[in-house]
Amino acid sequence: MFEFDPNKKYEKTTKTRSVIRFQDCDPLRHLNNAKYFDYYFNGREDQVPKLYGLQNSEIYRAFDAVWVVYNHQISYLRPAGMGEWVKLLSRIIWYDSHSVLVEYFMINDDETQLKNILWSKLRFVDNQGKSTEHPAKLMEFLSTVSFNDYVDHPIDFDQRLQEVKEEVKNKQIRYY
Repeated sequence: MFEFDPNKKYEKTTKTRSVIRFQDCDPLRHLNNAKYFDYYFNGREDQVPKLYGLQNSEIYRAFDAVWVVYNHQISYLRPAGMGEWVKLLSRIIWYDSHSVLVEYFMINDDETQLKNILWSKLRFVDNQGKSTEHPAKLMEFLSTVSFNDYVDHPIDFDQRLQEVKEEVKNKQIRYY
């Protein structure tokens, strides 16, 4: 069942360590562009239950609705190579009454080099596929687990890319 403690301080950034697999690489031994999505989504799916104690399926059962992707923005900065260990980070950086924006980025294992950044915009839809508003309990959850820096004002992808580059460069990745 969907339950959370609104008074608890939740980590807002998920982090997964992964190795780049041979079968996911192109002939140049770089992670295939389309495979970044698999690594990101699998990493987040592994970490959300650990950090927040819930699965996406629980959201669906509790509210008869689920988030679906309707937009991606992605920037490939440096290749992730076959056999390389990387870290995958994700966080909700914006939300409103019916949508969320999840930011994903990949860094090298030493956390000194940004390789890729992805924004996925998701819409909350009911079991008929119709856009619906987040219930109050879900809005409270989002306010607890999201970075609130951009809730009241829009953020530009390229501007945010520069901010993440600085976070990584200065070893100041925010988790809360």
